[in-house]
Amino acid sequence: MSYWRSSPDLTKRRLSPPASGSAAYRGLPPVRLDGGTARRVVLPPGPDFGRGGRSRLRRLFGQVFGSGSALRQLDWILLAAVLALCGLGALLVWSATVTNGPSTSDPYLAKSILNISLGLVLMAAVSMLDYRQLRQYAPFVLAASCLGLLVVLLPLGSLTAPVNGAKSWISLPGGFQIEPSEYAKLSVIFVGAMFLGDVPRRAARPRLRAVAIMLGVSAVPLVLVLAEPDLGVVMLLLALILGMITLSGIRLRWLAALLAVGVAGVFGVIKLHLLKAYQVSRLSSFLHPSADPLGTGYSAFQSKIAIGSGGLTGQGLFHGQLISGGFVPEQHTDFIFAVAGEELGFAGCLVIIGLLGIVLLCAIRIAARADDQFGMLVAGGIAIWFAVQAFINIGMTIGIMPVTGLPLPFVSYGGSALFADMIAIGALQAVHRHRAVFS
Repeated sequence: MSYWRSSPDLTKRRLSPPASGSAAYRGLPPVRLDGGTARRVVLPPGPDFGRGGRSRLRRLFGQVFGSGSALRQLDWILLAAVLALCGLGALLVWSATVTNGPSTSDPYLAKSILNISLGLVLMAAVSMLDYRQLRQYAPFVLAASCLGLLVVLLPLGSLTAPVNGAKSWISLPGGFQIEPSEYAKLSVIFVGAMFLGDVPRRAARPRLRAVAIMLGVSAVPLVLVLAEPDLGVVMLLLALILGMITLSGIRLRWLAALLAVGVAGVFGVIKLHLLKAYQVSRLSSFLHPSADPLGTGYSAFQSKIAIGSGGLTGQGLFHGQLISGGFVPEQHTDFIFAVAGEELGFAGCLVIIGLLGIVLLCAIRIAARADDQFGMLVAGGIAIWFAVQAFINIGMTIGIMPVTGLPLPFVSYGGSALFADMIAIGALQAVHRHRAVFS
């Protein structure tokens, strides 16, 4: 230290004047010359960088489409399969509802396009969330769905007009309807994942208390849907509850006991004659298809004829004889697969089943790669939902399942069903985005 302080050369040396243009480099970190990696320096914008709106547009595109943007983190295979199913569904609904040839002024086509557009907005909004926020929103989703189910059951006259023996819809101005039971599926998934995903530290499975709470909370929308009554949604909710409990990793003896209680409950419902008359007739027509082909078994009978008449490639869009004649009841909603069978044939049906399979595989992959138990249960529950509902809907059109009111996901006409499906896809994207960021 003394040498540097007493050096005559350093004390008498004058600082040389700064070089021209060096003011722009003041305050920057020094460049390492020892062969190491220097820190990345972000230069301030020069006088030409901010000229015009080109630089701002470039930065905006970088934020939207850059490597760290939300769009780059989406599962585009899942999104493409969903969009393809929605497009096919709009075409099939259009073909199933026209009366005097195809026309772009068909009201069902316009409503289908509107429903798809609104559904995409809901999907985008949910997919931008951190999926852990769904844990906070789960009680509100449950409360809203239960409130809607209570409104359906109240004697409000034209607001809840029965359809096919069930009061499941709330009529709104403009010809729109809300079906609260569709959102009950979301509430069961979110609430079930909230309780079953709360695994204690150093534990591999949820506590029995968490399973009991999940069963008690999920029983509220289940009982309300049973009171409508909507047998198809009840079957789906039971499959969701049992499937999510199984995915949570509970012990096999608990699962066996739960199955025994469920089987005993089904036998009790049958023995006590708690089913409605039309539900009993649907089950009897399923067990004995040829007993009443012009009565309770008419829908399934006509659906099988329509699918069989399509052959390999179908009769062509808008050219189905049974569909254009209106011989298949509810052909634009519950029996939309019969429209695909007659007009698009076996090949078109395989395309729809293949796209649904892609959606299921993407959901299963997202569940397997989720960061925690909550994300895995949300994605796994959505996969169970789509798999069971698609199997029941397609099965009832070909005669291997009883006729219920479950629509085909993304294909059947209906606003509430499509909105709920799109919210579920948004939740899948949210789980996928979080894994993409932190993996």
